[in-house]
Amino acid sequence: MRTATYIYAALLAVAVVALFAAPAAAFHDGGVAHCNGCHTMHNSQGGAIVADGGTPGNGVNAYLLLASTPSDTCLRCHAGDGGSYHVLATDPLVPTDERGGGDFVFLTEDNINDGHNGSLNPILGYEAGHNINAPGHGINVDPIFAGGSGPGGNFPANDLACSSCHDPHGTDSFRLLYGANRLVRTNGSTYVFTADAPVAAGLGLFFGVESNSNHTAYQSGMSAWCGNCHGDFHNNVAALIHPSGTPLGGTISSAYNAYNGTTDCVNNPGVAGAPCGTGTQATAYLAQVPFEDAANTTTSTTGTTSSSVVMCLTCHRSHATSSPDAGRWDFNVTLLDEDGLESGAYVLPNPYDANQRSLCNKCHSKDEFDHLPVP
Repeated sequence: MRTATYIYAALLAVAVVALFAAPAAAFHDGGVAHCNGCHTMHNSQGGAIVADGGTPGNGVNAYLLLASTPSDTCLRCHAGDGGSYHVLATDPLVPTDERGGGDFVFLTEDNINDGHNGSLNPILGYEAGHNINAPGHGINVDPIFAGGSGPGGNFPANDLACSSCHDPHGTDSFRLLYGANRLVRTNGSTYVFTADAPVAAGLGLFFGVESNSNHTAYQSGMSAWCGNCHGDFHNNVAALIHPSGTPLGGTISSAYNAYNGTTDCVNNPGVAGAPCGTGTQATAYLAQVPFEDAANTTTSTTGTTSSSVVMCLTCHRSHATSSPDAGRWDFNVTLLDEDGLESGAYVLPNPYDANQRSLCNKCHSKDEFDHLPVP
């Protein structure tokens, strides 16, 4: 009897291991998913209408989608609390676990202005990032650009959707992003991408939240890809527009690697032109200020070299953040500890101590001779 019990237990253990070891395809899995996950062929199931009637007059949504807009269709699965594949939480004070792109829930905030007198001069949530057209989930077209084009380019703002960047039918690109010569169709308009998808490696669904040793590994092409829609931000270098998609060079690279926060910088100033701080290249990577490098991996903590590249996502996230312009940190505050005080919005993580100034200093190290408060 005991032998039989042991055999049963062993077989059960093998079955459990096999279950979790067997490859389980994700819904998209780099290719076309099962069609009825997003579409309805006849708009009828069990005698009831399936779609929500987004197209006036016939009760059928565009493209036979299961929701009234492409983004609302995506958010049928991708909205929700917690981690994994959710990108729209229910509460802007409790966003989803960070894995790189940011959370669209911040678009619903009533104020994200933490600058001086921010509570008296609110910045509404629609300035927190990309305003996908998803009225079924409380997100609408950016009122500033409605009827026109998004900033820095000519993509029609009214048509911005999850599927403006990601191909729900699958690609072999990072995060299903469209590549060069891809025709993007949203709400009847068409748009052609000219730059290829970036090369990067992202965190899997079950590999925890973003950290300095567990993060998206950007390797090449991110800024050029963003330029498919925002190209004007990259074209006028004479106007002192911040470089993007260009190598850091030796000076900036050295500053990035040595910098370990305002306090460390002030207490350890550089000498004879050397950067401030006690940081070392081996542990210099900061998830809040990422960079591109072909050597990047999702677990690497190594800092920059002179050939590492500053990119759009060094300072911004691709979806939205609790900061104007999808900033990885709030560009309007003097000290990071001020974040959330005026607005009452979600406090973006501060990787250093209470004396920390803008994370622009990770590359530019301008707080070397700052005055720290007396304890």
